[in-house]
Amino acid sequence: MAKVTLIWAALAAAIGVPIAIAAASPLLAWRDPLYIMAGFAGIIALGLLLVQPVLIGGYLPGRYLPGLSAYRSRRTHRWIGGLLVVAVLIHVGGLWISSPPDMIDALLFRSPTPFSPFGVIAMWAIFTAALLAALRQRFRLRTWRIAHTFVAVVIVVVSAIHAILIEGAMETVSKAALCALVLAATVRVVTHLWVKRKQATSPSPGGETTLPIGELPKQVRERN
Repeated sequence: MAKVTLIWAALAAAIGVPIAIAAASPLLAWRDPLYIMAGFAGIIALGLLLVQPVLIGGYLPGRYLPGLSAYRSRRTHRWIGGLLVVAVLIHVGGLWISSPPDMIDALLFRSPTPFSPFGVIAMWAIFTAALLAALRQRFRLRTWRIAHTFVAVVIVVVSAIHAILIEGAMETVSKAALCALVLAATVRVVTHLWVKRKQATSPSPGGETTLPIGELPKQVRERN
């Protein structure tokens, strides 16, 4: 039980500490409430990107995620994906209301700030991932899985670059640490699941094909 608590506490700290440090930033004194809300929506979205690979992989540092079965991990992954879309909408919407000209320049890829293009790419990639999730039943499973994984990797990479390039309320070290954790978790999960699925294509010594970690039987997938 102590180990389970420690694992959950580590995940909460990885996300909560950067948010808490950002909340204490003196730069917030010069910002209006709407801009601050938009900024923290972006920070929360970055934190949710750490939760997503952990959920879909079904584990933390080599262990299954405590308290969540593969089925519940996948359902929670979908709900977190929905929250991620909402966080992005709040982030973009708040910035749009605060400064429409800047947002128009960013969306048209003509903003002078180096972080803007990466943010816009991340936004559209997140919307694409959500659309793929909504249309999951319309694709062959292998095709959908490849497309969704590719988009997820794009989201993580460009979001990390976007966050690192911004000089704002987030403290540099904690921000870099969170981005590194998001990247590391994504690489670990994508690589591990790819290896497991490759192994699943070869029959076991007993003549049976085993499911990779976090995979559900076809009958269960069809019910969800």
